[in-house]
Amino acid sequence: MNRTIVALVAAFGVAACGPAWAAWPDDKPVEVVVGFAPGGGTDVMARKLLPFVERALGGKAKFVVLNKPGAGGEIAFASIARAAPDGYAIGVVNVPGYNFLPMTRKTQYATNDIRLVARAVEDPNVVVVPADSGFNTLPDVIAALRARPGSVTFGHNGAGTNGHLAIRMLAAAAKVEPNEISYRGTAAQRTDLLGGHLQVGMISLSEIPELHGSNKGPLRVIAILSKKRFAALPEVPTAEEAGFAVISTAERGFAVAKGVPDDIVSKLETAIAEGLRSPDFLKSSPGDEPVISFLPGAEWQRHLDAMSEALRPYAESMRADEQK
Repeated sequence: MNRTIVALVAAFGVAACGPAWAAWPDDKPVEVVVGFAPGGGTDVMARKLLPFVERALGGKAKFVVLNKPGAGGEIAFASIARAAPDGYAIGVVNVPGYNFLPMTRKTQYATNDIRLVARAVEDPNVVVVPADSGFNTLPDVIAALRARPGSVTFGHNGAGTNGHLAIRMLAAAAKVEPNEISYRGTAAQRTDLLGGHLQVGMISLSEIPELHGSNKGPLRVIAILSKKRFAALPEVPTAEEAGFAVISTAERGFAVAKGVPDDIVSKLETAIAEGLRSPDFLKSSPGDEPVISFLPGAEWQRHLDAMSEALRPYAESMRADEQK
């Protein structure tokens, strides 16, 4: 008798969930958590892309962006992991911070509790300075740091973020000690750069769309941490060309709680791919167009697994720093 009751309850639960899953996402808004402040590359990418994902889902879906900045994205990542597995709460994942933070300390989330849906962009880091800065090249910055360790302030968007790791990689390659300054987002870095309170910023290429095709705005790019020069800024040398073989990119994409049903994940993955291909999206988001790099969730996860192994020495270094 007890077995019969349990079977009936289970069957009822599946039947009750079935129509709800089938209705997704037409019956209520979907919350999209972004781990950084409004105005940065992550926030702008999500807000520009999501209307085209809505369109790809049939036009009835409604995505609502919720910013939860802090702790290098950890607050947002934890929110994704703890969300109900019904597809009505998704989040933007920032790599390498997402997979790197748990390697350095105990975090509020575990990557095993999160399912990657799709990568949207792969965005190289760039070294920026105010237009009137005395630093004209990356070797100028390195020379100043070699002359006086800690004398140059270098901004990033939080411990474990791509910018923070890029600074650590560059410092290791050049054997220097920059004065690292942590910010809650690129918008705050930009404000301090323009105000003369920060000397050098480490941000990603798409976050300065006004520079694409020109390097004559209020900020100036002095190096790009990619394998080759970028068409948007053809005169800017790579870090390797400047003498420092450092490559660092920011990857951004979408994720859900681990238990979200496969059919919802599949719908979302397909809609993201379609949104990224939309000519209207490409026209509306020139900053993202050069860095679009779609990967299905399962393939992205395999890529991250390999990346994590490469990042392990930097995680060990950061743990050692914290213990000093």
